Amino acid sequence: MCGGSGDGGSGVAMLASTYPDEGSAAAAAREIVGARLAACVNTVKISSVYRWRGRLEEGDECLAIFKTAAELRDALRERIASTHPYEVPEIAEIAVPSINAPYLDWIAGCISR
Repeated sequence: MCGGSGDGGSGVAMLASTYPDEGSAAAAAREIVGARLAACVNTVKISSVYRWRGRLEEGDECLAIFKTAAELRDALRERIASTHPYEVPEIAEIAVPSINAPYLDWIAGCISR
């Protein structure tokens, strides 16, 4: 396992955000990985139940999990927020207290310019 600073010790940041559909999540993933703000984005279809504007809502969404270096978390968060189709996007950081060294090296290689 690897050490880091200010990120729980791993050197990696993972951010999660829900999108209205697979197409918008895939477009965000391509744009963000293409810009080298994330090494990888996993997407998965989910069903959500939530309250919106006083009404109980239920529907399908797509959860995207963005994996990046800890030092890029703020830039990634800003990019997700500025390009997200939702009026109030979820941008939640997932703690990564440790991660295997080869994976950390792979992330670093993917985001370096």
